[in-house]
Amino acid sequence: EVKLVESGGDLVQPGGSLRLSCAASGFRVSNQNMEWVRQAPGKGVELVASIIGGGSLTQYATSVKGRFTIFRDNAVNTVYLQMSSLKPEDTAVYYCQRDQPGLAPFRGQGTQVTVSS
Repeated sequence: EVKLVESGGDLVQPGGSLRLSCAASGFRVSNQNMEWVRQAPGKGVELVASIIGGGSLTQYATSVKGRFTIFRDNAVNTVYLQMSSLKPEDTAVYYCQRDQPGLAPFRGQGTQVTVSS
């Protein structure tokens, strides 16, 4: 069974840091396009970060570039999103997803990140 389980969301103060984890099962993240997206209340889904195929090429939304880092640990079949210098506008539910050309993205259940003082 293909599954993605996100964790690590929390309430954090502005300027703080969090690391989100996405544990995959049923496939290997090592050779897949993996992404983090987020959805804030009343807003659409925003693509935050991508790691491409079997390499280390990454892409980021302008809003998070320089603050967020996506990476994967193939040994534990997990994708991470390291977030720093968090802002209130980063508040959202964060989802991990596998992007396969020609198919709808497969997404986990999400984890809540709230940035507030």
